Amino acid sequence: MRLLLKFNLVFVLIFLLGLVATGVMTRQMLERHAQEETLQQARFLLEKALAVRSYTSTQVAPLLDTQMKYAFLPQSVPAFSATEVLAKLQKNHPEYAYKEATLNPTNPRDRAVEWEADVIAEFRKSSELKEFVGERDTPAGRALYIARPIRIADAACLRCHSTVETAPRTLVEKYGPANGFGWQLGEVVGAQMVSVPMAVPMARAQAAWAAFMGMLAAVFVVIAVALNAMLWWLVIRPVTRLSRLADRVSLGELSAPSFATGARDEIGRLAASFGRMRKSLVQAMKMLDGATS
Repeated sequence: MRLLLKFNLVFVLIFLLGLVATGVMTRQMLERHAQEETLQQARFLLEKALAVRSYTSTQVAPLLDTQMKYAFLPQSVPAFSATEVLAKLQKNHPEYAYKEATLNPTNPRDRAVEWEADVIAEFRKSSELKEFVGERDTPAGRALYIARPIRIADAACLRCHSTVETAPRTLVEKYGPANGFGWQLGEVVGAQMVSVPMAVPMARAQAAWAAFMGMLAAVFVVIAVALNAMLWWLVIRPVTRLSRLADRVSLGELSAPSFATGARDEIGRLAASFGRMRKSLVQAMKMLDGATS
Protein backbone atom coordinates (compact mmCIF):
# COMPACT_ATOMS: atom_id res chain seq x y z
CA MET A 1 0.00 0.00 0.00
CA ARG A 2 1.37 3.39 -0.99
CA LEU A 3 2.43 5.83 1.73
CA LEU A 4 0.07 8.53 0.48
CA LEU A 5 -2.86 6.12 0.58
CA LYS A 6 -2.00 5.04 4.13
CA PHE A 7 -1.77 8.66 5.20
CA ASN A 8 -5.16 9.51 3.70
CA LEU A 9 -6.84 6.47 5.27
CA VAL A 10 -5.58 7.48 8.72
CA PHE A 11 -6.50 11.11 8.11
CA VAL A 12 -10.03 10.27 6.94
CA LEU A 13 -10.55 7.98 9.95
CA ILE A 14 -9.43 10.69 12.37
CA PHE A 15 -11.54 13.23 10.49
CA LEU A 16 -14.69 11.08 10.70
CA LEU A 17 -14.21 10.37 14.40
CA GLY A 18 -13.60 14.05 15.11
CA LEU A 19 -16.56 15.10 12.95
CA VAL A 20 -18.94 12.72 14.72
CA ALA A 21 -17.74 13.71 18.21
CA THR A 22 -17.85 17.42 17.37
CA GLY A 23 -21.26 17.08 15.73
CA VAL A 24 -22.80 15.34 18.74
CA MET A 25 -21.37 17.82 21.26
CA THR A 26 -22.23 20.84 19.12
CA ARG A 27 -25.78 19.64 18.52
CA GLN A 28 -26.36 19.10 22.23
CA MET A 29 -24.91 22.52 23.04
CA LEU A 30 -27.05 24.32 20.43
CA GLU A 31 -30.22 22.49 21.49
CA ARG A 32 -29.52 23.33 25.12
CA HIS A 33 -28.99 26.96 24.14
CA ALA A 34 -32.26 26.94 22.19
CA GLN A 35 -34.08 25.53 25.20
CA GLU A 36 -32.56 28.19 27.45
CA GLU A 37 -33.59 30.87 24.96
CA THR A 38 -37.13 29.55 24.90
CA LEU A 39 -37.21 29.40 28.69
CA GLN A 40 -36.00 32.99 28.85
CA GLN A 41 -38.88 34.04 26.59
CA ALA A 42 -41.33 32.21 28.85
CA ARG A 43 -39.93 33.91 31.94
CA PHE A 44 -40.22 37.28 30.19
CA LEU A 45 -43.92 36.70 29.48
CA LEU A 46 -44.43 35.59 33.06
CA GLU A 47 -42.76 38.72 34.38
CA LYS A 48 -44.98 40.78 32.11
CA ALA A 49 -48.04 39.07 33.57
CA LEU A 50 -46.79 39.77 37.09
CA ALA A 51 -46.28 43.43 36.19
CA VAL A 52 -49.87 43.67 34.90
CA ARG A 53 -51.11 41.99 38.07
CA SER A 54 -49.24 44.47 40.24
CA TYR A 55 -50.48 47.46 38.24
CA THR A 56 -54.08 46.26 38.44
CA SER A 57 -53.85 45.66 42.18
CA THR A 58 -52.27 48.99 43.04
CA GLN A 59 -53.58 51.36 40.35
CA VAL A 60 -56.82 50.03 38.86
CA ALA A 61 -58.63 48.21 41.66
CA PRO A 62 -58.77 51.23 44.04
CA LEU A 63 -60.42 53.32 41.32
CA LEU A 64 -63.21 50.76 40.88
CA ASP A 65 -64.19 50.37 44.53
CA THR A 66 -67.32 52.49 44.22
CA GLN A 67 -68.54 50.81 41.02
CA MET A 68 -67.95 47.38 42.59
CA LYS A 69 -70.75 48.06 45.07
CA TYR A 70 -73.28 48.01 42.21
CA ALA A 71 -71.73 45.55 39.72
CA PHE A 72 -68.77 43.24 39.89
CA LEU A 73 -66.03 44.40 37.51
CA PRO A 74 -63.55 41.63 36.67
CA GLN A 75 -61.13 44.32 35.45
CA SER A 76 -60.33 44.94 39.11
CA VAL A 77 -59.01 41.39 39.53
CA PRO A 78 -55.24 41.11 38.83
CA ALA A 79 -55.53 37.61 37.39
CA PHE A 80 -58.27 38.72 34.97
CA SER A 81 -56.22 41.71 33.78
CA ALA A 82 -53.07 39.67 33.22
CA THR A 83 -55.01 37.04 31.28
CA GLU A 84 -56.74 39.66 29.13
CA VAL A 85 -53.53 41.55 28.30
CA LEU A 86 -51.63 38.42 27.28
CA ALA A 87 -54.68 37.18 25.37
CA LYS A 88 -54.21 40.19 23.08
CA LEU A 89 -50.65 39.05 22.45
CA GLN A 90 -51.88 35.53 21.78
CA LYS A 91 -54.16 36.75 18.98
CA ASN A 92 -51.12 37.72 16.91
CA HIS A 93 -48.97 34.89 18.23
CA PRO A 94 -51.34 31.97 18.88
CA GLU A 95 -48.47 29.63 19.67
CA TYR A 96 -47.77 31.59 22.87
CA ALA A 97 -50.11 30.95 25.78
CA TYR A 98 -50.70 32.30 29.30
CA LYS A 99 -53.16 30.95 31.80
CA GLU A 100 -53.74 31.24 35.50
CA ALA A 101 -54.88 27.65 35.91
CA THR A 102 -56.88 27.12 39.09
CA LEU A 103 -58.34 23.99 40.62
CA ASN A 104 -61.49 25.74 41.88
CA PRO A 105 -61.74 29.04 39.97
CA THR A 106 -64.39 31.70 40.17
CA ASN A 107 -64.21 32.20 36.40
CA PRO A 108 -64.76 28.85 34.61
CA ARG A 109 -62.26 29.74 31.89
CA ASP A 110 -59.45 29.49 34.47
CA ARG A 111 -60.20 25.88 35.41
CA ALA A 112 -57.11 23.69 35.15
CA VAL A 113 -57.07 20.89 32.59
CA GLU A 114 -55.54 17.52 33.41
CA TRP A 115 -51.88 18.30 32.75
CA GLU A 116 -52.16 21.68 34.49
CA ALA A 117 -53.73 20.01 37.52
CA ASP A 118 -50.73 17.66 37.66
CA VAL A 119 -48.36 20.63 37.79
CA ILE A 120 -50.43 22.29 40.52
CA ALA A 121 -50.33 19.03 42.48
CA GLU A 122 -46.51 19.23 42.42
CA PHE A 123 -46.66 22.69 43.99
CA ARG A 124 -49.15 21.50 46.60
CA LYS A 125 -46.87 18.60 47.54
CA SER A 126 -43.79 20.76 48.05
CA SER A 127 -43.99 24.21 49.60
CA GLU A 128 -40.37 24.85 48.61
CA LEU A 129 -41.02 24.37 44.89
CA LYS A 130 -41.11 27.85 43.35
CA GLU A 131 -40.95 27.04 39.66
CA PHE A 132 -41.73 24.07 37.45
CA VAL A 133 -40.40 23.68 33.91
CA GLY A 134 -41.47 21.04 31.40
CA GLU A 135 -42.29 20.28 27.77
CA ARG A 136 -45.49 19.15 26.09
CA ASP A 137 -46.90 18.55 22.63
CA THR A 138 -49.31 21.13 21.24
CA PRO A 139 -51.09 21.54 17.86
CA ALA A 140 -48.34 24.04 16.96
CA GLY A 141 -45.58 21.58 17.87
CA ARG A 142 -43.38 21.00 20.86
CA ALA A 143 -43.74 23.70 23.52
CA LEU A 144 -41.84 24.50 26.67
CA TYR A 145 -43.84 25.69 29.64
CA ILE A 146 -42.92 27.33 32.91
CA ALA A 147 -45.23 27.43 35.91
CA ARG A 148 -45.19 29.27 39.23
CA PRO A 149 -47.58 28.59 42.11
CA ILE A 150 -50.53 30.81 42.98
CA ARG A 151 -50.44 30.75 46.75
CA ILE A 152 -52.90 32.64 48.97
CA ALA A 153 -50.47 34.81 50.89
CA ASP A 154 -52.78 37.78 51.50
CA ALA A 155 -55.81 37.38 53.76
CA ALA A 156 -57.59 40.06 51.70
CA CYS A 157 -58.02 37.47 48.92
CA LEU A 158 -60.18 35.37 51.20
CA ARG A 159 -62.84 38.10 51.26
CA CYS A 160 -63.91 36.89 47.82
CA HIS A 161 -62.94 33.21 48.07
CA SER A 162 -63.49 31.91 51.61
CA THR A 163 -67.27 31.47 51.81
CA VAL A 164 -70.28 32.51 49.79
CA GLU A 165 -71.60 34.52 52.74
CA THR A 166 -68.52 36.73 53.06
CA ALA A 167 -68.01 37.20 49.31
CA PRO A 168 -69.21 40.43 47.66
CA ARG A 169 -72.82 40.18 46.55
CA THR A 170 -72.00 41.41 43.07
CA LEU A 171 -69.39 38.65 42.60
CA VAL A 172 -71.86 35.93 43.58
CA GLU A 173 -74.47 37.41 41.25
CA LYS A 174 -72.03 37.38 38.31
CA TYR A 175 -70.39 33.96 38.75
CA GLY A 176 -72.77 32.10 41.07
CA PRO A 177 -72.15 30.40 44.42
CA ALA A 178 -70.80 27.08 43.12
CA ASN A 179 -67.16 27.87 42.30
CA GLY A 180 -64.21 29.81 43.66
CA PHE A 181 -64.86 29.36 47.38
CA GLY A 182 -63.27 27.39 50.19
CA TRP A 183 -59.77 28.76 49.65
CA GLN A 184 -57.49 28.90 52.68
CA LEU A 185 -54.61 31.13 53.67
CA GLY A 186 -51.27 29.65 52.54
CA GLU A 187 -52.94 27.19 50.16
CA VAL A 188 -51.73 26.69 46.58
CA VAL A 189 -54.92 27.07 44.54
CA GLY A 190 -53.40 27.18 41.06
CA ALA A 191 -50.42 28.07 38.93
CA GLN A 192 -49.41 30.73 36.45
CA MET A 193 -48.64 28.93 33.22
CA VAL A 194 -46.69 30.29 30.26
CA SER A 195 -46.13 28.13 27.17
CA VAL A 196 -43.61 29.10 24.48
CA PRO A 197 -43.05 27.18 21.22
CA MET A 198 -39.71 25.49 20.67
CA ALA A 199 -40.05 25.00 16.92
CA VAL A 200 -38.45 28.31 15.88
CA PRO A 201 -35.46 28.22 18.27
CA MET A 202 -34.87 24.55 17.49
CA ALA A 203 -35.03 25.25 13.75
CA ARG A 204 -32.44 28.02 14.19
CA ALA A 205 -30.29 25.67 16.23
CA GLN A 206 -30.55 23.02 13.50
CA ALA A 207 -29.61 25.54 10.81
CA ALA A 208 -26.65 26.77 12.87
CA TRP A 209 -25.53 23.19 13.45
CA ALA A 210 -25.74 22.33 9.75
CA ALA A 211 -23.79 25.48 8.81
CA PHE A 212 -21.13 24.78 11.43
CA MET A 213 -20.71 21.16 10.35
CA GLY A 214 -20.51 22.23 6.71
CA MET A 215 -17.78 24.78 7.48
CA LEU A 216 -15.94 22.23 9.64
CA ALA A 217 -16.03 19.67 6.82
CA ALA A 218 -14.79 22.31 4.35
CA VAL A 219 -11.89 23.16 6.68
CA PHE A 220 -10.95 19.49 6.92
CA VAL A 221 -11.05 19.14 3.13
CA VAL A 222 -8.78 22.18 2.69
CA ILE A 223 -6.39 20.81 5.32
CA ALA A 224 -6.41 17.40 3.63
CA VAL A 225 -5.57 18.91 0.23
CA ALA A 226 -2.81 21.07 1.75
CA LEU A 227 -1.29 18.14 3.68
CA ASN A 228 -1.42 15.89 0.63
CA ALA A 229 0.32 18.53 -1.47
CA MET A 230 3.01 19.07 1.20
CA LEU A 231 3.46 15.34 1.70
CA TRP A 232 3.83 14.78 -2.04
CA TRP A 233 6.23 17.66 -2.61
CA LEU A 234 8.38 17.31 0.51
CA VAL A 235 8.37 13.54 1.10
CA ILE A 236 6.85 11.34 -1.61
CA ARG A 237 8.49 13.07 -4.59
CA PRO A 238 12.11 13.13 -3.27
CA VAL A 239 11.84 9.63 -1.78
CA THR A 240 10.50 8.29 -5.08
CA ARG A 241 13.43 9.87 -6.98
CA LEU A 242 15.90 8.51 -4.44
CA SER A 243 14.35 5.06 -4.67
CA ARG A 244 14.67 5.03 -8.47
CA LEU A 245 18.30 6.14 -8.23
CA ALA A 246 19.00 3.42 -5.66
CA ASP A 247 17.50 0.85 -8.03
CA ARG A 248 19.82 2.00 -10.86
CA VAL A 249 22.88 1.90 -8.64
CA SER A 250 21.94 -1.53 -7.26
CA LEU A 251 21.82 -2.84 -10.84
CA GLY A 252 25.41 -1.71 -11.42
CA GLU A 253 24.74 1.62 -13.13
CA LEU A 254 27.43 3.52 -11.23
CA SER A 255 27.32 6.41 -13.68
CA ALA A 256 23.78 7.32 -12.64
CA PRO A 257 23.50 11.03 -11.72
CA SER A 258 23.85 12.02 -8.09
CA PHE A 259 20.84 13.02 -6.00
CA ALA A 260 21.17 16.42 -4.34
CA THR A 261 18.27 18.21 -2.68
CA GLY A 262 20.06 20.98 -0.84
CA ALA A 263 17.60 20.51 2.02
CA ARG A 264 18.70 20.21 5.63
CA ASP A 265 15.80 18.08 6.78
CA GLU A 266 15.53 14.29 7.13
CA ILE A 267 15.21 13.82 3.36
CA GLY A 268 18.34 15.91 2.80
CA ARG A 269 20.29 13.82 5.33
CA LEU A 270 19.02 10.63 3.70
CA ALA A 271 20.18 11.88 0.29
CA ALA A 272 23.60 12.80 1.73
CA SER A 273 23.93 9.35 3.33
CA PHE A 274 23.02 7.71 0.05
CA GLY A 275 25.60 9.84 -1.77
CA ARG A 276 28.34 8.76 0.68
CA MET A 277 27.29 5.14 0.33
CA ARG A 278 27.43 5.44 -3.43
CA LYS A 279 30.93 6.96 -3.35
CA SER A 280 32.08 4.16 -1.08
CA LEU A 281 30.60 1.61 -3.46
CA VAL A 282 32.34 3.22 -6.49
CA GLN A 283 35.69 3.23 -4.68
CA ALA A 284 35.22 -0.36 -3.61
CA MET A 285 34.44 -1.39 -7.19
CA LYS A 286 37.54 0.47 -8.49
CA MET A 287 39.76 -1.23 -5.86
CA LEU A 288 38.28 -4.57 -6.81
CA ASP A 289 38.92 -3.94 -10.55
CA GLY A 290 42.54 -2.88 -9.79
CA ALA A 291 43.21 -5.99 -7.76
CA THR A 292 41.76 -8.20 -10.48
CA SER A 293 43.81 -6.65 -13.24
